[in-house]
Amino acid sequence: MQVTPSFALPPRGFVFWLSVGQLVSWGTLYYSFSLFLVHFERDLGLSRVDAAAAFSLALVVEGLLAFPAGRWIERGGARALMSAGSLLAGAGLLVVSHATTQTTLYFGFMLIGAAMAGTLYAPAFAVLIRRYPEGYRRAIITLTFLGGLASTVFIPLCAELISRLGWRHALAVMAGLHWLCVLPIHATLLRGERLPSPAPGTRGDLSPHLRTLPFWGIACFFVIFGGVTTAVAAHLVPMLTEARLPAVWVVAIPAAIGALQTLGRLVLYVAERRWDVHRTNRWVPVLLPFALVLLLVATQRPAVALAAALGFGLCFGLANGMNTIVKATAMAQYVSQAYAGSLNGLIGLPASLARAAGPSMVAALWLFDAGYRLALVALILLASAAAAAFWLAQRRALAASARLSA
Repeated sequence: MQVTPSFALPPRGFVFWLSVGQLVSWGTLYYSFSLFLVHFERDLGLSRVDAAAAFSLALVVEGLLAFPAGRWIERGGARALMSAGSLLAGAGLLVVSHATTQTTLYFGFMLIGAAMAGTLYAPAFAVLIRRYPEGYRRAIITLTFLGGLASTVFIPLCAELISRLGWRHALAVMAGLHWLCVLPIHATLLRGERLPSPAPGTRGDLSPHLRTLPFWGIACFFVIFGGVTTAVAAHLVPMLTEARLPAVWVVAIPAAIGALQTLGRLVLYVAERRWDVHRTNRWVPVLLPFALVLLLVATQRPAVALAAALGFGLCFGLANGMNTIVKATAMAQYVSQAYAGSLNGLIGLPASLARAAGPSMVAALWLFDAGYRLALVALILLASAAAAAFWLAQRRALAASARLSA
């Protein structure tokens, strides 16, 4: 079903200011966590596992709230949702800044998880799909340029704040950024949104879409891809160390992946009007298993380890950057544009659980095999299955569309 919003096109700076909110939200709620982990351990007397579990709890809460967040946006509640997310983000960071016990820490991260569901990419993408019914893909690519720089900006910024102010005051400053910067953006930018009138017989009924192969194929792609990429990111440094690379490359290759993600999005942005979008969508997911094959070669063949590792870094960075766009737009393109927010929200919890389980699965396989060979083979098979699921979903959706057009 094609949705046509009942309001005029937003101002030219709409995507830019929404992107600023993404930059701050990703930087403070997601990428900064690793900088605070050691402080939670030391000052709260926690083990590494207990401290890290706070972030896992936030991801689970985000997944649980993904579906209601998507429904809220589809009912015209984007302004209320994203403004509430900004309020909760500040509140969660402030609670964590005052935490003296494990219970308080976990409560703060539950608030942060709820804030993630209302402020990160998923709700922002849903807003763009509704506001730009004909051009949402290009708007989403534009938004991810600035959002993709969150780690580059906020990891050094947060490190400097911790160094100068201490970790508790650094968190308080980050809370203030949400209340003084992100909240006004969401409260003013999303003002005046109205819910389009649905076609007869489609009022919020997702069941026809849930019975289709395209939905389940895209869901499998989304969940597996997230689990695989998170597992690789968590173990990348020891994987490259196992390949016996010089220390400078062990650091440089992971550090370059963020910039390569942005490069991948830039390639899509420049070529968006020249390449067939469905052909692009079909081949982008294949980059991930190919990258993992190169990483396996790097760990098993010392003679070509550096060349293979560099090829892996290039392909993995491009795959992450481009697949963010494919995941953001696939449900709207191949299942339902009207209910893309809700349908993506249904995948939120299993995707969060896959991201939480991926690093542990790889660690277990590493213990069993005394190395990363078996784990990488498993990841290659999973990534290939994700790409195949997407191919089947796209093929079925395009065939159905062709029949309707005939």
